[in-house]
Amino acid sequence: MLALGRRVLDWHHVFPLTLIGLAKWTPVLGEQKRKAVALSCKLTTASQGGRLKGLSFVGPKNCVRVPTCRTHLVQKLPEKVDLEQGSLGLEMVISSLHDMGFTDAHINELLSIQPDANHRQLLDIISEFILLGVNPEPVCVALKRCPQLLKLPKAQMKKRSSYLRKLGLGEGKLKKVLYGCPEIFTMHRRVIDGVVQVLKEKCLFPVQQVTEILYRCPSVLRECPNELEYKFQYAYFRMGIKHLDIVKTEFLQYSISKIKQRHIFLERLGRYQTPDKKGQTQIANPFLKDILRVSEAEFLARTACSTAEEFEVFKKLLTREEQEESESGTSDEEEEGEEEDTELL
Repeated sequence: MLALGRRVLDWHHVFPLTLIGLAKWTPVLGEQKRKAVALSCKLTTASQGGRLKGLSFVGPKNCVRVPTCRTHLVQKLPEKVDLEQGSLGLEMVISSLHDMGFTDAHINELLSIQPDANHRQLLDIISEFILLGVNPEPVCVALKRCPQLLKLPKAQMKKRSSYLRKLGLGEGKLKKVLYGCPEIFTMHRRVIDGVVQVLKEKCLFPVQQVTEILYRCPSVLRECPNELEYKFQYAYFRMGIKHLDIVKTEFLQYSISKIKQRHIFLERLGRYQTPDKKGQTQIANPFLKDILRVSEAEFLARTACSTAEEFEVFKKLLTREEQEESESGTSDEEEEGEEEDTELL
């Protein structure tokens, strides 16, 4: 018994060191505490001459497993996160975005667009949008649709913001523009200038209406200036639509093919008539919103009062007519060129 008591005392001196090592690897949880207390009680009882029944063996430190709960937390951390990227910590970025009104869902979306993006530049771009009066939701949508915005230099971003303010697209109006054409910040300025010039000089819209067109129909910035001019001429001369109605109905956002198909179809059905010089017609033309802003099914059912089969046949015939006109126009140009060459000879 004396020998056994000495051995137990020796174990008793060893086990506290083992428990300390175990505590370094184990989170402070109630269940783990209870296990440690129970183990200590067994050791104390044994050192006082009790029996060693149920004594759990505690292995060396290298046998202790890292608790699964801690491993789980490590797995949830984002990969390749540089907390000091751009001299700006991730926690500071998240805090700043919260202050701007972004939710956790928004922040996750922003950080996942380009995980390797510079955090300081990210905040600079977003801050400029907020200063322009854009809410967090459209900012997220714009950056997801056009990730190139995150690569813009701060100086270029401020310069483009100043230019858009001069066009009247400042506070409160940029939200819709970003939804329709987020690349307005990345495209060359001469592209925007070309569209604005056509609207002012060729289509004769006043400055205020040009601003309204860019606000209501930002997709015009993607169009070729010549095609945009043709679309206006078709609306003004062929359909008899005035400048103000073109702006209010957002006419220029629709494709020229859709406009011509629905307009000519109604015209051949006798349901649309081009107004005369006085703006009068012998029939009541349908509203533009009932022609262009509705789905094809609603257009056919309520406005044209026709069937989908008839409309499909008409579209094929219209395509053939346009091809023939294009071919005849090309042949006429060639004949004129040959006549000019003959005259020179």
